[in-house]
Amino acid sequence: MDAATIGLYTLLFMFILMMAGVPIAYALGFSALCAGLFAYGGNVLPKLGMGPFRFMYNISWTPLPLFVLLGEIMATTKMGEDMFEAGSRFLSRLSGGLVAAGIVGEAVASAVIGTSAATIIVVGKTAVPAFEKYGYNRKMGLGALLAGGVLGPLIPPSTTMIIYGVLAEESIGQLFIAGIIPGIILTIMLAAPVIIWCRLKPEYGPPGRSYTWKEKFSSLKNVWPVIIVTLAILGTIYFGIATPTESAGVGVVVIVIIAVLFFGMRWKRLKQSLIEATLVNAMIMFICLGAYFFTYMIGSANIATKLGDLVAYLNLSPLMVVIMVNVIILILGCLIDPITITLLTVPIFVPLIIQVGYDPLWFGVVFTVNTEIGLITPPMGINLFAIKTVFNISTGALLKGVIPFLAVEIVFLAVIILWPVLSLWLPAHML
Repeated sequence: MDAATIGLYTLLFMFILMMAGVPIAYALGFSALCAGLFAYGGNVLPKLGMGPFRFMYNISWTPLPLFVLLGEIMATTKMGEDMFEAGSRFLSRLSGGLVAAGIVGEAVASAVIGTSAATIIVVGKTAVPAFEKYGYNRKMGLGALLAGGVLGPLIPPSTTMIIYGVLAEESIGQLFIAGIIPGIILTIMLAAPVIIWCRLKPEYGPPGRSYTWKEKFSSLKNVWPVIIVTLAILGTIYFGIATPTESAGVGVVVIVIIAVLFFGMRWKRLKQSLIEATLVNAMIMFICLGAYFFTYMIGSANIATKLGDLVAYLNLSPLMVVIMVNVIILILGCLIDPITITLLTVPIFVPLIIQVGYDPLWFGVVFTVNTEIGLITPPMGINLFAIKTVFNISTGALLKGVIPFLAVEIVFLAVIILWPVLSLWLPAHML
């Protein structure tokens, strides 16, 4: 049996298991094991035994559990509420200002939490009651917060960027810094249309309460914990003081001290954060192990090499190749979560991106945005259904609310594709 047939059978078996409801980690691993035994017999078992150990025994993985823990600890505090409160005092007098404040709050929370669903929920628990209090259109407000979740992994730290960095052998620190300017641009691109739209149609987001300048600036005193944690993480990486692992450790220590001294965290809440972080990390690692063996089997089909040969044969322009790759990732995002997409496609697409002359560091930012867009698109849309459940809104209403912002994010994706300098300028000036 030729390698291409083996790869095809592996893919087919995986999709059958996924459609049958088998968890993604087991679907990946079991399909690869069955295809391996069928194609290579018992010779594949040593690879199954030793491969995952070699894959996981990599120091580049160490920031991941620390950043997950950091996000879990922050989620137990009132930092998300404080950030939304500060933003709303400055923007509430504008039509749609509370929604814009929610998006800005997500951007700031992203610098600590690093995952989209947690970012949306932490800010949304305070923002949504404020929307209802001031008569905002609920589907528009939740649609904006749902779209703003893309900022979670884009503004570092980011689980997707860590996994991408390990697989693509790129600097995780540089990937983190590369996401900052695009993250700021996306925040503006999501917030500005809300204010313009609500100014034209005030019934969607009427102006709220007016605050004095003293009240506005007094709210900033509650934002300092996030600023300190952000500086402890990104500042130390940017100025070359610490590696991503060291900065993650510093960030965890700093946020624990802040949570204990200023937010009343005690052992019970800390223990719960540790348990939640352990469960999340275990889930990620199981998916990684299943995907590792799966990509090994798919890799035996030499897909990356064949794609490169196909591109050369078709004489496609580099930009056209990038567009095709992004279309494939967008389609996969409608069906599979970002971690799985990263593990399955990075070993295939990164060599192709390098072959056509693009920087894999830039592609890491594009890839992160693209996979996160998939979280708000049906039929899978993990964030879509999570927010639907948490905030008790129908899927149809939430989709109507998020579609305009989804269009903005597609435009943003095109912007960072066409102007790589937006992602590469800041990493080029790191110390």
